[in-house]
Amino acid sequence: MAMTETLSKPEIAAQIRRALTAHVIDDTDLPPAPYSIYTLSDPRALREVRYVGQTSTPTQRYRQHLHTARLWLPDTTPWWVASPRLRPLYTWLRALHRDGFRLPVMLLVARAATEREALRVERELICEHLARGGELLNVEYVTLGQQLALQHHRD
Repeated sequence: MAMTETLSKPEIAAQIRRALTAHVIDDTDLPPAPYSIYTLSDPRALREVRYVGQTSTPTQRYRQHLHTARLWLPDTTPWWVASPRLRPLYTWLRALHRDGFRLPVMLLVARAATEREALRVERELICEHLARGGELLNVEYVTLGQQLALQHHRD
């Protein structure tokens, strides 16, 4: 059930600080590397990946996603997101928070030594999730999803 009350910006910042250790989870069992590839999921359905990304600073990137969603603003179309292609992710983050003040879980799923490798692994994971029918909110969803559909028709 969706919540009608809202939290102030300082209350949300405090909520995010408290949630960091429980919501940014390293699931790799790999030695540290400069880049991490991660997924974002609803905490009630961790296997239902909604976003795949890569970063050199996971905690900072998690905060950045939540800050960009501007969870403290009234429930409107996220007009402040510069690219309309990114709005589905931030609309989902806002809906998740509106439903019981939930925050997404960032699961670190791979490591990479270089940015180039991180981008390759990120793209592979996006393709894997799309091939399994995942409903990703990545910008690449449209392009790669269409390419995968074409590949399936050729088989």
